[in-house]
Amino acid sequence: MVATPIGNLGDISTRALEILRQVQRIAAEDTRHSAALMRHYAIDTPMLSLHEHNERHKIDSLLSRLAAGESLALISDAGTPLISDPGYHLVQHCHQQGIAVVPIPGPSAVITALSASGLPTDRFSFEGFLPSRSGARTTRLQGLVNDPRTLVFYESPHRIVDSLRDMVAVFGAPRVVVLARELSKTFETIRYSTLGELLSWVESDPNQQKGEIVLLLHGADEPDPKAVDPEASRVAALLAEELPVKQAAALAAKITGAKKNALYKWLLGRE
Repeated sequence: MVATPIGNLGDISTRALEILRQVQRIAAEDTRHSAALMRHYAIDTPMLSLHEHNERHKIDSLLSRLAAGESLALISDAGTPLISDPGYHLVQHCHQQGIAVVPIPGPSAVITALSASGLPTDRFSFEGFLPSRSGARTTRLQGLVNDPRTLVFYESPHRIVDSLRDMVAVFGAPRVVVLARELSKTFETIRYSTLGELLSWVESDPNQQKGEIVLLLHGADEPDPKAVDPEASRVAALLAEELPVKQAAALAAKITGAKKNALYKWLLGRE
């Protein structure tokens, strides 16, 4: 599993180049695309194509080669293999058959974008590409609306505006977002903004609707553990009009399932 540059060809590691020269074959997502990298570094190892449309059909023959002792390097068009790229089925079968799988680490658009985003990186969720249709896309986003982790998405140029519109509708215009586009390339762009501002900017500048795009969305605020549910506080307030504070809090807690101590403190704070 060999990671290759996501843009700047100088980002490939010495170890990756050694492996690509030493193996007997290279399985590439698109051999025509990867040919430029091979020419640049004068690598003449034979390549074969392995993409989402032929992976399942080629697994048996590749496993036979590997079982016979042949070495194979798997690369994607850019970055670390299998991150929203083909190869999962092959790697899974290799593990199942006891064939060694060796990762050669290197560039990844997800990690590169996170490192420069200015968003929390202690917890994040990589969501890959969103559905192409607005209805399915909105449903997926609604399932993430309360997720406190930084959310990372890949997006295609022709869908970036529609996806941002759906994000504004689901998460709200004030949610902080970062657009990372064409990372490590000539027109690299990293924009820290709100969803509303970013949508307006991208809509007004067609150049921002081109290239490889990563969107990073600030997670939802963590709920305040001391906050009192509005319905529980309403019930407690009504009961407190007729009962002592301690009794009102205890009864409201039984009715609503809220924490008795939290309701008691909330009632005291009203006085």
